[in-house]
Amino acid sequence: MVKFVAGPITGYALQLTWYETALCTLIGMMISVVVITFLGTLVQQIIGNYRRQKPRLFSSRTRLAVKVWKKSGMTGIAFLTPLLFTPIGGTLIALSFKVKRPILLTQMLIWGSVWGVVFSVALYWIFPLFKQFY
Repeated sequence: MVKFVAGPITGYALQLTWYETALCTLIGMMISVVVITFLGTLVQQIIGNYRRQKPRLFSSRTRLAVKVWKKSGMTGIAFLTPLLFTPIGGTLIALSFKVKRPILLTQMLIWGSVWGVVFSVALYWIFPLFKQFY
C-alpha cells in the first residue's frame, strides 16, 4: 500500500488535481501490470536465478494469496493488489494461478481505478486538515 499511496502524495505535492493524481496513479500501476503480465515468466526466471535458496512453499503471503483466491478468485486478488500485494506482486500471484491476460488486465484496471480514486480523494481531503497544525 505504501507504493500505491506514494502516487497520490506526489500528485498532491505537485499540486495536481485529485483526478489527475488518480489517473497518474492508475497509469503507474497499469504499466507495472502490463510489463509483468507479458514478461512474467521471464521475471520469475530471473528472480529464481538470483535466489540463494529455494523459497518456502508456504509462507504467510502465499497462504493469504491462496485463501483470497479460493474465496473470491481474480476479483479478490485485484481488489487487494494495491493494498497488500503491490502491482508487481499481485500480477505475479494472478499469473501463478494461470489467469488469462484479458481477465487479469481488466480486473487490475477496474480495481486500480477504484483504489486510485479512493486514495487520491482521501489524501486531498486529509492533507488540508494537517495544515491547521503547522
